[in-house]
Amino acid sequence: MMEFKHISVLLEECIDGLCLKPDGVYADATMGGAGHSLEICKRLNENGIFIGVDRDQDAFSVATKRLENTKCQKQFIRSDFSQIADHVTIPVDGILADLGVSSYQLDNKDRGFSYREDAALDMRMDQTSPISAKTVVNTYSQRDLAYIISTYGEEKYAKSIASNIVKYREQKEIETTGELIDIIRSSMPAKSLREKHPAKRTFQAIRIEVNTELDSLKKGLESFFSLLKPGGRMCIITFHSLEDRIVKEYFKSLVNVCTCPPEFPVCVCNKKPLAKIITKKPILPSPEELEQNPRSKSAKLRILEKL
Repeated sequence: MMEFKHISVLLEECIDGLCLKPDGVYADATMGGAGHSLEICKRLNENGIFIGVDRDQDAFSVATKRLENTKCQKQFIRSDFSQIADHVTIPVDGILADLGVSSYQLDNKDRGFSYREDAALDMRMDQTSPISAKTVVNTYSQRDLAYIISTYGEEKYAKSIASNIVKYREQKEIETTGELIDIIRSSMPAKSLREKHPAKRTFQAIRIEVNTELDSLKKGLESFFSLLKPGGRMCIITFHSLEDRIVKEYFKSLVNVCTCPPEFPVCVCNKKPLAKIITKKPILPSPEELEQNPRSKSAKLRILEKL
């Protein structure tokens, strides 16, 4: 296995946002290489409890090893974070989720996440999952492919890309990222090829579909909130507008709970907010962090406190 390298994004901001207590209970729902997890564990004493979750076997192995010498009590769960409430039986003081793909997953060519390497089409965060990127591009209908690429990738040439994927696979199965990139390139006008990498949006869309990322996020946010103690904090880092919109809307739904019709001059339902939003606007990486880690460019941190 290649070395698991991953620079934790918005690390200090997350640690500050969690308001850690040495004897508290904290969960990292996306351990990855244990960057955030290690900083949490370092601040906990023997009575503190850390709960670490990840569905990627490589990340899980590395994270559990990196955290073994910290003095707090630990519980490790290999699972998708959307199922965290099925495994955790105690309320928590804080929970963190750093969404998206780790640098290790992107840099490990065999995982097929990157559009900068020619590799087998895969993109599974959980390698035991039966659906890979290869399954999606070779078996989904043209209509479904166009919908996924347009909705999850926000790609304006989605119909053309989907049409060319279907034409190509009639001759031969699409097996590699290189083949898919060539199909994407051939589906776009020349001026679009000069902008960002032409495959970026389509790769994002297929990855989201393979890993059911948006559905997992919606279910995960509800699970996180159900586990939080009153006064507990939730810190969520997103990397694209679809994720950020889901988090922003969910946070708002916990604050704006009044069900009175808008024409009522005063509230009569007496429903009280369930949470308060700590970050009116998302926290973004500092210029220093962007210089040190260009991959943090699209990161946004939102923080919520349960009332």
